[in-house]
Amino acid sequence: QFVGPKDAHIGFLSFTDCGRRKVWFQVSDSSDFGVSEDGAVYALRRLSLVGSGKAVEVVYAQDPQSKQVKHSDATLTQRVPEILFPWRSVVVRGDGTLRRVKRDWVIPPINVPENSRGQFPEELVRIRSDRDNNRLLRYSVTGPGADQPPTSIFIISPISGQLSVTKPLDREHISNFHLRAHAVDLNGNQVENPIDIVINVIDQNDNRPEFTHTIFNGSVPEGSKPGSFVMTVTSVDKDDPKTANGMLRYKILSQNPQSPSSNMFTINNKTGDIITVAAGLDREKVTQYTLIIQATDMEGNPTYGLSNTATTVIRITDVNDNPPEFTTDTFFGEVHENRVNVIVANLTVTDKDQPHTSAWSAVYRIIAGDPTGRFSIPTDHTTNEGLLTVVKPIDFELTRSFMLTVEAENEVPLARGIHLPRQSTATVSVRILDVNESPEFSPNPKSIKLEEGLPAGSLLTTFTAQDPDRFLRQTVRYSKMYDPANWLEIDPVNGRISTIAILDRESPYVKNNLYNVTFMASDNGIPPASGTGTLQMYLLDINDNAPHVFPPEVEMCEKPDPNAINITASDPDLTPNAGPFAFELANRPSDVRRNWTLNRINGEYAQLRLRIGSLASGIYEVPIMITDSGNLPMSNTSYLRVKVCQCDHHGDCVDMERIIAAGLGTGTIIAILICIIILLVLVLLFVMWMKRRDKERQAKQLLIDPEDDVRDNILKYDEEGGGEEDQDYDLSQLQQPDALEPECIKVGIRRLDERPLHHDHQYPIRSAAPHPGDIGDFIHEGLKAADNDPTAPPYDSLLVFDYEGSGSDAGSLSSLHSSSSCGDQDYDYLGDWGPRFRKLADLYGGGDD
Repeated sequence: QFVGPKDAHIGFLSFTDCGRRKVWFQVSDSSDFGVSEDGAVYALRRLSLVGSGKAVEVVYAQDPQSKQVKHSDATLTQRVPEILFPWRSVVVRGDGTLRRVKRDWVIPPINVPENSRGQFPEELVRIRSDRDNNRLLRYSVTGPGADQPPTSIFIISPISGQLSVTKPLDREHISNFHLRAHAVDLNGNQVENPIDIVINVIDQNDNRPEFTHTIFNGSVPEGSKPGSFVMTVTSVDKDDPKTANGMLRYKILSQNPQSPSSNMFTINNKTGDIITVAAGLDREKVTQYTLIIQATDMEGNPTYGLSNTATTVIRITDVNDNPPEFTTDTFFGEVHENRVNVIVANLTVTDKDQPHTSAWSAVYRIIAGDPTGRFSIPTDHTTNEGLLTVVKPIDFELTRSFMLTVEAENEVPLARGIHLPRQSTATVSVRILDVNESPEFSPNPKSIKLEEGLPAGSLLTTFTAQDPDRFLRQTVRYSKMYDPANWLEIDPVNGRISTIAILDRESPYVKNNLYNVTFMASDNGIPPASGTGTLQMYLLDINDNAPHVFPPEVEMCEKPDPNAINITASDPDLTPNAGPFAFELANRPSDVRRNWTLNRINGEYAQLRLRIGSLASGIYEVPIMITDSGNLPMSNTSYLRVKVCQCDHHGDCVDMERIIAAGLGTGTIIAILICIIILLVLVLLFVMWMKRRDKERQAKQLLIDPEDDVRDNILKYDEEGGGEEDQDYDLSQLQQPDALEPECIKVGIRRLDERPLHHDHQYPIRSAAPHPGDIGDFIHEGLKAADNDPTAPPYDSLLVFDYEGSGSDAGSLSSLHSSSSCGDQDYDYLGDWGPRFRKLADLYGGGDD
């Protein structure tokens, strides 16, 4: 029986052709053998040749062009997989003698098919050295797959040199192995140099093609010509791409929808490029196509190849091949006159292109009927409607209607060969509605020039308004809206304006010689309408104001040096009704000219000089008569107030009046006084608080500070001791005596750490009415007695002072009742201990009260 591995190359067949074209091969029994493009016959599965060890197969060869078929019988015979590789060779010397030389051990690559299902270990080849005839050798292999990860895939018999594989191989994991063969003697000495063994894993078609995506997405514009590229699909095969196992072929299995043709697309079977093959792509009819693409290995052989499929979605993109069309030929709208930014009508269109794209969005324009540009048509990008809007006021009295011609286009030009149809043009009829318009003053504002000083009742001008509603018989009435100085009035019927007060250019309401008055004109329409107009009056100056001395007040030292003061004049009028001025001292009083002289410097200034050497401190009023240069000059006598004061060496006044005037005003003085008053109140409150504190301190001195009183107080030392664990004594002794004589026990000292068995006569007894000063002596005597007590335990114990016993007839002090106490005692001594004990002495020593 002959056993052959799967995919082992068995032989080669070839046919010749005069044209040297490619020949297709095929084996008659395709279940056991296959043949490649180059004529190599290989086994498709593990074979078992029984009997003669031969197999006869018929191989066909076909010319792909002429379709001519030739065939030949291929006889497959058994071959024993045993190879002897000589280690040495004989070389003839130049002198004719023989010499054995050593050469490298060269083994051709060993081909092993992957995924073998044979019994393992499966023998591959036997390796022998020609030196194992006269000695025993040991063979071994090293390298990845033998003694290196992955280990134990290949093993070799150390005695026979048989190389075997222990498990199926996977070419997609490791495509080849590089091992080294070693031959050593029994002592481990190297007999020959190591040689390399290359084991190639022969690929089997054990992997299906895998598409890189489950769903491929592509797009193509509608109306594309045949041959337009759409997209590329890609598939990969893990098998050897150099063999038919990894050579893929693509084809389209189905197309959905099959409109307008079932073959709108084709695919390049080798590259996977999808192109269009038919015209008629229309997005408005079919928005997308779904193709099922199949990839098959073995160069697309449907019998032996493995296949896989993927889905391709081709979206038909929109182009502007549909112009916008109006939904009706004529639109209607109306708008009131004088209204702007008002929508008159909504123009609607339809467009079959993809919504909200530039091929769908419409652009409207008026091509006729609006020569003055009173309308515009912006686009509502949500609805694609045209909004006919008024952008300039329209006068009903001039135009009562409009007939507009409107055209709609897309944002992008139409595709080549597409033209605008008649439906892309429409007519819009707009009717203008009349409203009651406000009367209009003309001109507005109206300017007039007149002199100031006009008397009341003077007629200035007529300011009238026109009613734009010429076709309505309406009456206009006038009224005054704004007249800050209340100088004018207007006739409500004819609009005549006259004065009711004297016009004064120097009024604070006049700015830059202009005075503005606003009037209103109202009609009697329903509803009434009104308009305003402004009258601008330019007032011309007249000489109606006399000049005054400036500054009105000056200062001068008692002995001035220099003794001159420069003055000028102030006149509200304008030139030439103001300066130059004439200055002159008044004749009265008579001492003015004796004390002062006035010299003219120029037309604007004069110099007042003291005629005498000095003046006493005080205020002097010097009358000065000033005359302006008006056409009718005006004169006025004004008084210059001269303050004469004492001056320092700098010539500045130092009198108190100047200091107060310069630095301390009335508000400052009041603030200083308030601060002084507040300070005095604070001082008074502090004194009262100190007195009250002294009184409280004196009252407290009458009482004894409880912290200073050491009589009958418990002193806390915060010392608790170590606990009962570290005290080795009988705790039963630390109890209060419970068996005392029924008679009253005298005040004294006793121990609480033992039960009394006899009278404590050795402890001192305090008198019934001790003096406060004997308390210290009493305590020291008690401590001394306790130290000398032979019955005292050898540890610190508690001494109780003034112990009255557990059966006191007095009961609780809270009852304030002592009638049951045995014996009468004198409690008057408590009164000597201070005010706090005086009440206690009254309670116990005061008898029935």
